[in-house]
Amino acid sequence: MKRTRFVPVLLAAALALGGCSLEQAAAGDTVRVVIGYQSKTINTVTAGTLLRAKGFLEQRLNRPGGKKYQVEWQDYDTGAPITAQMVAEKIDIGSMGDYPVLINGSRTQASERAKTALVSVTGYNPKGALNMVVVAPGSPARTLTDLAGQKVSASVGSAGHGTLVQALTRAGIDPRSGVEVLNQQPQIGASALESGQVQGLSQFVAWPGLLVFQNKAKLLYDGAELNVPTFHAVVARRDYSAQHPEVLDAFLQAQLDATQFLNDKPLEAAQIVADNSGLPAEVVYLYNGPGGTSFDTTIKSRLVETLKSDVTYLKSIGDFAELDIDRFVDDTAIRKAFAERGLDYDAALAATANPSLVEGTDPVGNKAVDNPALASELWFAGQDATQPATDPTSLLRAIKQARAQGKTVRVAYVPDAELGTRWFADKAVWVRDGETYLPFTTAAAAGRYLAQHPAAASVSFEQAVTEVRV
Repeated sequence: MKRTRFVPVLLAAALALGGCSLEQAAAGDTVRVVIGYQSKTINTVTAGTLLRAKGFLEQRLNRPGGKKYQVEWQDYDTGAPITAQMVAEKIDIGSMGDYPVLINGSRTQASERAKTALVSVTGYNPKGALNMVVVAPGSPARTLTDLAGQKVSASVGSAGHGTLVQALTRAGIDPRSGVEVLNQQPQIGASALESGQVQGLSQFVAWPGLLVFQNKAKLLYDGAELNVPTFHAVVARRDYSAQHPEVLDAFLQAQLDATQFLNDKPLEAAQIVADNSGLPAEVVYLYNGPGGTSFDTTIKSRLVETLKSDVTYLKSIGDFAELDIDRFVDDTAIRKAFAERGLDYDAALAATANPSLVEGTDPVGNKAVDNPALASELWFAGQDATQPATDPTSLLRAIKQARAQGKTVRVAYVPDAELGTRWFADKAVWVRDGETYLPFTTAAAAGRYLAQHPAAASVSFEQAVTEVRV
């Protein structure tokens, strides 16, 4: 009896030492890979929601006549639980924002089996517009300083919280005592804002855009004001990658597949992500559409330098082990993935332009849309294609013409005139300066422009559409 009871234990131990499990043995040496992702953090879609929906990873792993692989996807609201599971060696590859990536590297390095490496980037914004602070629609707050002494919801350790800490510090407010930060998951914070339990919400994509789109919030602070890059990235357990290098290679190849698909077919990709995340397609396309997030897998030096500067934030929120960023970041595998496709990694690394931009011909005036800083976009109801506009003023003309023809605009996007952030046209704060109409993401930004241009005037979106000359 004792012998039969202990044989499975010994077998399990032997399998564990060999880097496999009883489940793998029972499945005929099928290799299992567990992917942690965030379906609603839509700047990780090329390593998560879109990648999963398109089946790119499974297609690359399970080739006819080859070894069998079992891919398990685990969906989380933030990066923190993904890190916890990687520390427990239960997730092999994960994706998350830059601040959570720091925590991931710090938390996992104590164990050789859990230790991770940053192996690729999913998407980034060069100025930091992926994180924002919103308030209730009727809030009197106009600038971040108006939240002093108030309650603000944030997921501590998230990219949204990191932006809040930096923004408050720059505004002269102690982030530890100047506001009361409630550590809440995004959806809990959204409910707290709606019920009035908090006066502000600082979160990462897609939450700010979602709440504003749903008329449950208005934008108070655009993270692009920091002018500090923010990004999302892929981390992989080094031990797992060493045992199964072909899995990491297949994952990065699949991520390149998803990235190319998104940049080539942004509207179709946004609709797929919407279907698989529960987010409105209009919100997904705000960030994943042309002129939004730069989806680029290369690990750019500016992003690495930003990560190094963010270490001070890590120390401010807890007792975290020192993290050697240069050793944590490892571009070996993504370089290999580029080489296998015949692509020049260094050329892609040096590129700074957004790979996906609003292009085409603006039918209003038959002009080429060739200035990314002004390019705008309309999506008409019932259509599977969008219409470009050379600039926000031309977009207003297109909306006016469409209404006269009985067409319904599903959603329209414009770039902020100061920071360049892609935003909803009807949620922007508009300024008329002569015959030109300028959109801003926040009242504070519009106020800065008005202070320097006394002849300009504030107008509502509807007023702008009515007044614009066709």
